[in-house]
Amino acid sequence: MSIHLLVLIHGMWGNPGHLSELKRIITETYASSSDGIQLEVLLAETNSDNSTFDGIDWGGERVAQEVTDKVAELAKNGKTVSKFSVTGYSLGGLIARYVIGILHQKGFFKDVIPANFNTVATPHIGLPRYPSFISAVTSSLGPKLLSRTGEQFYLVDKWSSSGRPLIEVMADPDRIFYQALQTFQRIRIYANAVADMTVPYVTSAIETEDPFVLYETNGMEIECHEEYPFVIKSYDVPAVPPVPTPKPIMLSPEWFRTRKPNKPLLPPALQLRFPLNLVLYTFLPVLIPVVLSLVAVRFSLATRSSRERIRLLEEDKTNSEKLIDILAELEDDVEHAVADLVIDNPADSQPISVDVNSASSSAVSLPLDASSAKKEKKCKTKSRDKKAEQPNLTPGQVKAAGWLNQLPIKKELAFFSDVRNSHAMIVCRDVKRFEAHRRGEGVLRHWAASFVL
Repeated sequence: MSIHLLVLIHGMWGNPGHLSELKRIITETYASSSDGIQLEVLLAETNSDNSTFDGIDWGGERVAQEVTDKVAELAKNGKTVSKFSVTGYSLGGLIARYVIGILHQKGFFKDVIPANFNTVATPHIGLPRYPSFISAVTSSLGPKLLSRTGEQFYLVDKWSSSGRPLIEVMADPDRIFYQALQTFQRIRIYANAVADMTVPYVTSAIETEDPFVLYETNGMEIECHEEYPFVIKSYDVPAVPPVPTPKPIMLSPEWFRTRKPNKPLLPPALQLRFPLNLVLYTFLPVLIPVVLSLVAVRFSLATRSSRERIRLLEEDKTNSEKLIDILAELEDDVEHAVADLVIDNPADSQPISVDVNSASSSAVSLPLDASSAKKEKKCKTKSRDKKAEQPNLTPGQVKAAGWLNQLPIKKELAFFSDVRNSHAMIVCRDVKRFEAHRRGEGVLRHWAASFVL
């Protein structure tokens, strides 16, 4: 029997249960075989919980081994994997890009068709920094408290032998990760347009500016699919923004109504009913520093354990043929070749300027009322009015976005505007504990319908 193997990879601090709704919906959609091909879903397990601290690369090595083992297991049962697809959520999307690099390097795709590559809320160009105090703190502590993964998230690692961060290397068209991605028949990514406090729009949608920064005040018209709730069908920014509503007189009834927050102040687990909510609010000044201290201690211990695991992995001689070592040798060879070229042809060694922003991002699969160029221009004009909301991307992040946008990527956007953080909702991560997470089912059904068996 011919098998289409779909691998699902969860995110940071995650476990396979976080993607149980993806598995349920995709298996319901393709319950029966098509043209003699049967769907087999593999929920990656070896890189869960604290193991996610060990880096994109070591996580990728583990999942790649799971894929190899699964293919061998299926072969023993008389089943042949003829097609391969992968969907990664959050960190899992970066791990997926690393995994396909490993498989490509091993010649896996000589006999297997790379079919669908999908990511959901994945920080493709790393976690961006914003001009705010909280962002400054997280970007400073993240690389220290999240071990190797944190360093890679914020592009402060020196992954390659030449000192380049892994996320930049993975976006380089001359490297095997990018070349593996090029082989897939369909590449589709899903991003939260707003309210994703974990993986913001710019990095999950691979953009350098955020057109949704002023959506509440600039009159942006957003239309969602009827069949797939909360998936944006189209959006448009009017040429002339609406006239601002006059501010109410202070302490007036209308003023008090505007003071009411339109989003929950606390995460779902802490949204208690009266009178328990009053008790919680009373103790918040004490609970917040205690919780933050406990989180810092927990992350510090997890990071220490991760560093020790990484040390043992790097000392293990059986790991000498890992992709990081192969690519290190390759980069050394390239650097030596460039050095020889410069010595032999000094007149031709002037630096070449490449405009990474010239890379088209028109692969966004949103039908626009105006032209893409017009919309981009309008969005940029609006964003200047609120620079504080736009990210401060590093040159490496801008370069990575430019490279990745040269690929035929279709981009789908989810719109959950009335929540504090939409990161978990987009994949229905924990519907048993939080009923609100079911609102992401429209996104998952869109993903399943777009999947080609």
